Amino acid sequence: MRSKHAWSWVAVFCLAAAAVALASGVGLAADKCRVIEPLGKTLDGWTLKGSPEKSHWTVGIAKLNPDNPRELVVEPATETQRELVNAQGHGLDIATEAEFGDCTVELELMVPQGSNSGIYLMGQYEIQVLDSFGKEKVGPGDLGGIYGASAPKLNAAKAPGEWQEFVIEFRAPRFKDGQKVENARFVKVTLNGQAIHEDVEVQKQTGGAWRSGEFPTGPLMFQGNHGPVAYRNIKITVPGK
Repeated sequence: MRSKHAWSWVAVFCLAAAAVALASGVGLAADKCRVIEPLGKTLDGWTLKGSPEKSHWTVGIAKLNPDNPRELVVEPATETQRELVNAQGHGLDIATEAEFGDCTVELELMVPQGSNSGIYLMGQYEIQVLDSFGKEKVGPGDLGGIYGASAPKLNAAKAPGEWQEFVIEFRAPRFKDGQKVENARFVKVTLNGQAIHEDVEVQKQTGGAWRSGEFPTGPLMFQGNHGPVAYRNIKITVPGK
């Protein structure tokens, strides 16, 4: 699936770089964006934060439990429908083996009633995942909040059991001689087509990060040690080389 938001700042950056390259006589191929997809259709390319026997991540088709809206049930995957699901919660965090810096992350997620998870850019900086449907006032701990840094501008959350779309445009921290010289930034975050953050600086890593400290690159991580959650149509766009 190619999102209607695909013209992200990363894409614009790549196209601008290509234009400069063309003017200077350098080949365009060296400056095109690199799109990494699909992710989450198998468990290949993912790694766990802990012993595998404690993990509840699987690939299948997630649905609300008809007998309990606080739970997910997983049906077998098909050739056309495959979702990354943490059906039971209270397991392990999962992250891509590949690492990224500047990127745009596009994905869809579903949470059951009252559930809690998180999307960690570079494994370090969290966009909160929570059932926040119907709340009049939202904070940094609600769906789409930059945890510990910024509340969403508005509540764009859908009802539990509905698929919701994030587009996260992210700028990695900058380092020189091993020292951080510029903080990470969430350039823009949209949830279900509505802008909920623009140009938010993040001064440090979020609690529960993949590893301690800050780095030039890191994995995309999904929190799995809280509640049930499902992800699909996961795409990462990065500046190419």
